[in-house]
Amino acid sequence: MTEIYKTNCKKLAGTDFKELHQKTLDVYKRIRHRSKRRTYIRSAYFKKDKIFLELFWQHLFDKKNWRDRTRRIKYFSAGIDLIQNSRFEPKSKENPNKAGEIFHRFTGMTKEKELFYVQIKENKKNSQKFLISIFPDK
Repeated sequence: MTEIYKTNCKKLAGTDFKELHQKTLDVYKRIRHRSKRRTYIRSAYFKKDKIFLELFWQHLFDKKNWRDRTRRIKYFSAGIDLIQNSRFEPKSKENPNKAGEIFHRFTGMTKEKELFYVQIKENKKNSQKFLISIFPDK
């Protein structure tokens, strides 16, 4: 049983992807202005290592279903809070398709008591970490 981090953030309200995308971009822009190069946040669990965010947007827009994109993007600010503050150990497993990668899956709960997951990919060779996905539990 993994421990669940309870965030102080609510999931974003709305049903229109365009509206939610604008709200998440506002959060993302605040983070982006802190660094000159690649956008990142620091993780409490990984001893303040950088977690790069650009792969999240690629993964989100690979999804063909707009409803799925909308469902995932609602948890963006809660996912960022979880990465920055959670010290709970994630479920980790090696990528079955690439031996040089590890997937870490953190479990979180919003202020409204809704369960969600944050998935981070770690490159074994250079220890770089990337936010891949944030998604709700069913």
